[in-house]
Amino acid sequence: MAEGYEVGPGAVIAPGTVIGPGCVIEANAVLGKVPRLAGRRPRPLPPLVLGAGVTVCAGAVVYAGARIGDGAIIGDQAQVRERAVIGERTVIGRGAGIDNDVTIGARVSIQSQVYITAFSTVEDDVFVGPCAMTTNDDTMGRHGPELPLRGATLRRACRIGGGAVLTPGVEVGEEAFVAAGAVVTRDVPPRGWVMGVPARTPAGRRVGDDELLERWKPR
Repeated sequence: MAEGYEVGPGAVIAPGTVIGPGCVIEANAVLGKVPRLAGRRPRPLPPLVLGAGVTVCAGAVVYAGARIGDGAIIGDQAQVRERAVIGERTVIGRGAGIDNDVTIGARVSIQSQVYITAFSTVEDDVFVGPCAMTTNDDTMGRHGPELPLRGATLRRACRIGGGAVLTPGVEVGEEAFVAAGAVVTRDVPPRGWVMGVPARTPAGRRVGDDELLERWKPR
């Protein structure tokens, strides 16, 4: 037991890592890992910072340069890459991958095996179902350095169903709904409702007032 936080057996904490009070670091977690890229020398990164009351579960790996907000949970065997920002009370599920330069807001629910690709933005109160994935490169690696990668943008309180795939640069609007297994190839408007491959809106379908987050928030 270190002062102010708990560390399980086999956990590895890199020098300089900042750990807030009340954190729990479970067995075999790795904090402050430095990324290794083929043919490139590692760039200096600021230390990993964990806010108060963060839980990093068994076998999770959180890289240097990431910032984890108060009360967040990083699930078993999850990975959070460098320069990622995770908001307060957000849950990253078991085996999920949060890539570099991702920003995730507060109270977000990222379920097991989700992949959030680099340069994505996930706003507050978003739900992402198990095994959903985002992508950021239409060429699948066959482009020059001048072509920027484009992650997904998930606006406040939208919901992404299990196994959905979002193609590069897609924006899902506030309170929108993406059905399980959908392949989203174009933007979804606020309160939009889409399903299928490629994703389309059934006639007259829209997220109703009774489904909005405000109705379901604890009083």
